[in-house]
Amino acid sequence: MKDFIAELEAARRTVASGTLPAGAAHVVTLTRTYPADVEDLWDAVTNPERIPRWFLPVSGDLRLGGTYQTDGNAGGEIRVCDAPRHLRLTWVMGPPTPQDASIVDVRLEPLAEGTRLTLEHTAVVPAEFWDTYGPGSVGVGWDGALLGLALHLDDGEGPIAPEEQGTDPRLRAFNTASSEAWGAALAAADGLDADTVAARVAATTAFYVPPLDPPR
Repeated sequence: MKDFIAELEAARRTVASGTLPAGAAHVVTLTRTYPADVEDLWDAVTNPERIPRWFLPVSGDLRLGGTYQTDGNAGGEIRVCDAPRHLRLTWVMGPPTPQDASIVDVRLEPLAEGTRLTLEHTAVVPAEFWDTYGPGSVGVGWDGALLGLALHLDDGEGPIAPEEQGTDPRLRAFNTASSEAWGAALAAADGLDADTVAARVAATTAFYVPPLDPPR
């Protein structure tokens, strides 16, 4: 059985500023190494038959220049598909914007011990939203995706069933620790005071780890 916290600690997180055609943006980056060869990892992150086994069902015209839609989440356009090294997507919740406002880059680098995956999400975020949640608003979700990918590649444990995700104690502890890790990344990047960072961590944690209903 995978140690979820150890999986969380296997990734490095950074927060930075960037720009997109739609304006000034925030950049969250996750980097970790998987014990898999680059071709297998590329197939895991691009094969529509494998993606639902660690992330979400996906549909659409899955080719360079085509569009995609994940089940109950974002959709967009496939901008770069350079197998087996680089995938770039627009990442849009709701109707597309006139100019790019959210881009996800996934890069794979073969290493002696496996393959390094770097996921970079650059997005134009309303100031009031960022000031409430900070990078954890998307970072916790991406941490969960990388955890699901680790479980899939290990082939020893399937993903947690959706109906159990809100109550599974390992996942609740994972999401809490992920929120705190993104708070640390924010503090390192922006030098914010501890109280400001703590408030954003608390808001993110409350969203991803809501209180459980008391037993009846």
